[in-house]
Amino acid sequence: MKKYFSWFYAMNEREQKLVSLAGIVSVIAIFYFGLWSPLNNALTTQQSLLDNQKTLQIWVEEQALRAAKLRQSSTGPSFNGSLTQLVNQTTRASKIQVARMQPVGDNLQITIDEIQFNTLVQWLDSIERRGVVVLQTDITETNEEGYVQVRRLQLGKN
Repeated sequence: MKKYFSWFYAMNEREQKLVSLAGIVSVIAIFYFGLWSPLNNALTTQQSLLDNQKTLQIWVEEQALRAAKLRQSSTGPSFNGSLTQLVNQTTRASKIQVARMQPVGDNLQITIDEIQFNTLVQWLDSIERRGVVVLQTDITETNEEGYVQVRRLQLGKN
């Protein structure tokens, strides 16, 4: 340290002021670019993320309210007959080959080996309009394009 002080005091007054000013500017620059600017940028980024999350939360809450209102207002048909009988009738009408049908309590579990995806969606739409709901499903693709395998489709009454 003595070496630096002796070096500093060996300079003339103008050089000492210039070195002092350069030191102060260097300390301010290091503080600004090393601490202040990164922290400020991180704060701005986090504030932006927070604003986005708040917007998303508001949208989700609005959609949840909308969904709740739709559930309350949907007075869709309630199916009162035999679920097995309805599935047999609708699959015959849609020309769907059911591999296995098994009652599970009040619900019905179905397996279909291979079915065209669009046909499956249309059939599910038709039975849902009659008050049947899909409780669980396990659908996988097959080697043939446009066809799927329904490993498990559990249906229940609305």
